Amino acid sequence: MIRLHTDRLTIQYGDRTIIEELSLSIPDGQITTVIGSNGCGKSTLLKALTRIIPYQNGAIILDGKEIKQQDTKSLAKKMAILPQSPEGVAGLTAGELVSYGRFPHQNRFGRLLKNDVEIIDWALEVTGTLDFKHHPVDALSGGQRQRVWIAMAIAQDTDMIFLDEPTTYLDMAHQLEVLELLQKLNKDEGRTIVMVLHDLNHAARFADHIFALRNGKIIQSGSPENVITKEVLREVFQIDAEIGKDPRTNRPMCLTYHLIKGENNNEKSNHTFSNDIRSHG
Repeated sequence: MIRLHTDRLTIQYGDRTIIEELSLSIPDGQITTVIGSNGCGKSTLLKALTRIIPYQNGAIILDGKEIKQQDTKSLAKKMAILPQSPEGVAGLTAGELVSYGRFPHQNRFGRLLKNDVEIIDWALEVTGTLDFKHHPVDALSGGQRQRVWIAMAIAQDTDMIFLDEPTTYLDMAHQLEVLELLQKLNKDEGRTIVMVLHDLNHAARFADHIFALRNGKIIQSGSPENVITKEVLREVFQIDAEIGKDPRTNRPMCLTYHLIKGENNNEKSNHTFSNDIRSHG
C-alpha cells in the first residue's frame, strides 16, 4: 500500500535546483531510509515531504490529495518530523518540550488532558528520558537532548514519523537504542518510519527500503540487498567498498572502503552504470 508519493517533484533554492523531477513512493508500514553524500538533497526531500518547505513543480500526494491542499492540523495528525539538529526554546523542561507533540490533538483551549499526559510520559519512558522530565533541556547533554526531541516526535502519535539523522550526537549504544525503538514502533504499531541516515550499516540493518540519492536524483532504490552494493556505493559516494554480510542479521554490510582516485577518468563508466541501474530500478 502506498499512501505517500511524489510525482516529478522539483525543489529549488533560488536559481539552484536541489531536487529535479523526482518520482518516488514511500512504502506504507515499513522503515525507509534515504542515503547519499552531503548536499545531495536528502534533508530537502524530507522537509518537502512534510511541508516544511515549498516545492516549485510536480506534486506530493498523501492519501490521494496533494499535501499543499491539506489542513495543517490534520496533516500534523498524520506525520511528525524531527529535523536535523533541532533547536529548543530556552527555559523549557524536557516534559514541556515533549508536550508540544500533543498540539495537533488538543482542543481550542490548548489544555493537556489525562490521555495527553499519559502519552507524554510514555514517550519519555521509551526514549529513556523520563528521569529528565522536569530538567531544563538546555542543561542536558547532546545525546539526552536528541532523545527528548525524538520523544516529542513520538508523542505526536502519528502514523508516519520522519527523522533527519536521528542518531546525531548519540554514542553507539544510544544509537542502537533509538533505532531499535523506531523498529519496535514500526513492527508493533505499524508506523511508517522515514529517516535520513549517514551510517550505511545502520541503513542496511534497520531499513526495509532504501533510496540512494545523488545530486537530487535517485540512483537506486529497493531492499538493502539491492542498494548497499559495491556498484551503487561507487556511483553515489565515489568510494570503492567491500561488501559482506552482517553475521547477526544476514543483511549487507560495508566492511571497508577507500576513495576512488582519478574520478574524472571513471566518469564515463559510472555514467553508463547509472543509466543501467535506473533502467532496472
